[in-house]
Amino acid sequence: MPILTMSSDIGQRDYIVGAIKGQFLQLQPELNLVDITHYLSQTNYPLAAYTCNSAFKHFPAGTYHLILINVFESDKDYFLIAQHNNQYIICPDNGLITMITGVKPAKMVKVPVSRNSNLLNITADLAAAIYKLDDYQNLTAVGELATEFVEKYPLRPTVGPNWIEGQVIFIDHFENVVVNITEKDFEEHRKGRQFKIMFQRNEVIESLSGNYTGVNEHDKVAWFNSAGFLEIAIRNGNMAGLFGFQGYDEQLQPNASAAGNKWFYQTIRIFFE
Repeated sequence: MPILTMSSDIGQRDYIVGAIKGQFLQLQPELNLVDITHYLSQTNYPLAAYTCNSAFKHFPAGTYHLILINVFESDKDYFLIAQHNNQYIICPDNGLITMITGVKPAKMVKVPVSRNSNLLNITADLAAAIYKLDDYQNLTAVGELATEFVEKYPLRPTVGPNWIEGQVIFIDHFENVVVNITEKDFEEHRKGRQFKIMFQRNEVIESLSGNYTGVNEHDKVAWFNSAGFLEIAIRNGNMAGLFGFQGYDEQLQPNASAAGNKWFYQTIRIFFE
């Protein structure tokens, strides 16, 4: 039974998500539809990439992943379908595919869609393309090879001899803060040394816990979450609200006067000693 996941910035307060599912099921009643989330930001691609990549890797080979984010940002009359890690990623040509994969996919095609129209006409074209792809099992059956496309890549932490600095990419429902420093990044630069995780108001965390319950109530805690990224929190508290953390916003620039001091809140630095 084929699987199709859906991720979008649409929300679920109206009929759109349900209507899109109906379009796919009309063509493939056996299709197993799975919602990842429909509350992604139109402009926060690092958040979308973190969310999608963290979820996609748990799905079986052959899964289709439909991503509808900032669909009408440009007037391109096609969507991209990329084959990556034996799965298929379908999204607009807005740089999100390479944000998720971290590399140029080995094989990718442009699928024509009804661009000067509404979203449901576009998704109807995509439903037909995925139905055909599932039948033929060949990307070139649904579009021409994509040789030129928008490329954006995941945020990487900056590093020095004795420090590594990351940016906040996600704040969860409990206002725990996720930073774009992976456990691999951390260990490669740590080299067995002691460390201090430092952020706003000269706050410091000097140890890692296995999970959220590794410290006493109201204490600060840091661990590497199930996606492998650094997460900091206050047990039974509000880390983001208390310390003014905000998620990454590509519209904010470090030296822009309009940004005020928001840029500072977006970064966390770890010192090794």
